[in-house]
Amino acid sequence: MKISTSGLLDELKDIAEQHLHFAEILSLKSEHELNFRPSTDNWSTLECLEHLNRYGNFYIPEITNRIAASKTSPKDIFKPGILGNYFAKSMLPKEKLNKMKTFKTMNPIHSQLNKRVVDEFISRQKQLLELLEKAHHIDLGKTKTSISISKLIKLKLGDTFRFVIYHNVRHIEQIKRILTYKNKI
Repeated sequence: MKISTSGLLDELKDIAEQHLHFAEILSLKSEHELNFRPSTDNWSTLECLEHLNRYGNFYIPEITNRIAASKTSPKDIFKPGILGNYFAKSMLPKEKLNKMKTFKTMNPIHSQLNKRVVDEFISRQKQLLELLEKAHHIDLGKTKTSISISKLIKLKLGDTFRFVIYHNVRHIEQIKRILTYKNKI
């Protein structure tokens, strides 16, 4: 599979902008609404965002450093790696909910959270948009990043962007289901 680099970056930028806008709307809701969970073992809206923020705490600096250190020239075509493509696609929500196990350090369930979580997520989306813009000037295939579960595994930057943003898609969809459920009761 080959993807137009500019097309990929534009698509990911559009998704990140949608997430930024959605988070800005969430920031208008009360902490009570944002802490609502459908059941004791389901995450609240703030817990979903906190989970994404925890991943952002690793990936935003990692991507920033790799872009800054890259001496590569941009290529017109990005070819995903086998592992990176698998990770990225596995993050996208499916028609039938595909639950995934979360690492303990990334699981925010029953944390005491407030609206600062939303502000942090908004900040992360703005940083991600800046990084996507900078990525137009380097090779997304030759520039590699570590991943949060192992420093030994490296992914192409294009796959890392896809993974991070598709992971956001997954949990934004989860938040929409939480809010829909809350409005039904």
